[in-house]
Amino acid sequence: MKLLLPNGTASSADPIFDILSRYKTIAVVGLSSNPTRPSYGVTEYMQSAGYQIIPVNPNETDVLGEPSYASLDEVPQKIEIVNIFRRPEETPPVVDAAIRAGAKVIWMQLGITNPPAAEKAQAAGITVVMDACILVEHKKRRQKHGNVSSP
Repeated sequence: MKLLLPNGTASSADPIFDILSRYKTIAVVGLSSNPTRPSYGVTEYMQSAGYQIIPVNPNETDVLGEPSYASLDEVPQKIEIVNIFRRPEETPPVVDAAIRAGAKVIWMQLGITNPPAAEKAQAAGITVVMDACILVEHKKRRQKHGNVSSP
């Protein structure tokens, strides 16, 4: 896992815990309605943990009971975390859209890194997590701290 905090941000003992405790709205780019896909299982878990899920996939209309949007630019509500399930080379336009949307965190799932896109997001004041599974990190902190989803 690699974590990039915006310049001037004070680091805490566990910035991942801070992210998961503070932000509750997750736009999931690349979310599939196929229950065998990792994006589905991870997002289903996060939804069951109390997070508001916004599916973003031009090939879907509804995932996990939520309407799906073709792109981040089409999402009408506030986005806090952008969770990316796309190939590394496909992340730059997602990062650009996340910046436009005013996202607070960009989370690139396990195996996904794009340092130039991450640095662009960091320069725009966004916290970036790369190469980490949000489900795994949430479970670790839930075991350590109890209910991570509480405000």
